[in-house]
Amino acid sequence: MILNEIIMQLQKLAPEAMAQDWDNVGLLVGDRRQDITRVFLALDADEAAIAQAKETGAELLLTHHPLIFSPLKKINSDHFISARIVELLRSQMSYYAMHTNFDAAKMGELAAARIGLSVEAPLADVFEYDGKTFGIGVVGTLPETESLGGLCAVVKHGFGLDHVRVFRARNERISRVAICPGSGKSTIRDALAAGAQVLITGDIDHHSGIDAVAQGLSIVDAGHYGIEHIFISYMERYLKEHVQGVEVCAQARRDPFIVV
Repeated sequence: MILNEIIMQLQKLAPEAMAQDWDNVGLLVGDRRQDITRVFLALDADEAAIAQAKETGAELLLTHHPLIFSPLKKINSDHFISARIVELLRSQMSYYAMHTNFDAAKMGELAAARIGLSVEAPLADVFEYDGKTFGIGVVGTLPETESLGGLCAVVKHGFGLDHVRVFRARNERISRVAICPGSGKSTIRDALAAGAQVLITGDIDHHSGIDAVAQGLSIVDAGHYGIEHIFISYMERYLKEHVQGVEVCAQARRDPFIVV
């Protein structure tokens, strides 16, 4: 299948126009006319993902996080980002990223489903697209009230985690929850405004956590990768269903750090 035909299917799922202004999504490396027989899925376009994609014989690497954020003045092997681009080009591998456009179109909904959360509304950066409302993260209600410890158990089971970090505000029964996959400290104010008792997200620093607690909001930090790895399994299913004649390979679960 021609790469541009695959891109058209990706655009139906998460249009590039839905990405935030600061983001960099879409075809970042490659030729839209390239013939694609195999796609490799990963969360990040790091050296390991590129090497694994090469091993599978993939002509297209598809990730959630974009490899290129800041403008590059040189494409050579002197810098680790441009060196990855050199390797992609040398391997005749195209590269496509779906970041905040996927976050708005699907990620919050997918994360909510993992914990049984009934979605009421987007959480932050709300906008209208094609007559519908989208945003980053979601807020909703649990099917049954939970203790904070019980909710943590649900989160660990839903995302396949061994542990989570918790900033505890109070010991009350929880029903209203906000979830923002990825780095969510910027959504703390939105979670409070939405009346959430708990925010489930990642990358919460010390001061953001204790300040949230002071305002009555508990936080369950499940990690950036800990939540967003669901991109890989979802896109594997989506491509197998919507892109015919192309083999889909997915990177195995690989947390970027270890706890010792």
